[in-house]
Amino acid sequence: MAKGIEIRQAHFPGRAPIDAYGNGGFRFADMSHRGSVIFLPSGIYGWDKQDAQSLTATDLERVLAEAAQIEVLLVGTGLEIKPLSKELRAILREHRISADPMSTGAAVRTFNVMLAESRAVAAALIAV
Repeated sequence: MAKGIEIRQAHFPGRAPIDAYGNGGFRFADMSHRGSVIFLPSGIYGWDKQDAQSLTATDLERVLAEAAQIEVLLVGTGLEIKPLSKELRAILREHRISADPMSTGAAVRTFNVMLAESRAVAAALIAV
């Protein structure tokens, strides 16, 4: 039986620096992705968030699942810095993750530096 196109969740199985961002997406590892992304030790995943205003622990389930390998989570909140809720900060602290919200551009630059230093860094980036 012939199958139609199989739609799978976007995932790149590895770590890579971010080559570019903007126009609603990101470029990394000679590929591009439209939309938001999460960069984790296990790989790079498409993320369905468009606004950082109401981030919850559910939005960061993948991050929490890999908490043992993450010391710092950079949260790119779009064009402007938006604080994380007290509840979300508490949950991340319980998992021993230091969260740092900043503009997406600043998060991209900081992620690349920390990745080059082999730091235990992850990033949740809202596309701009």
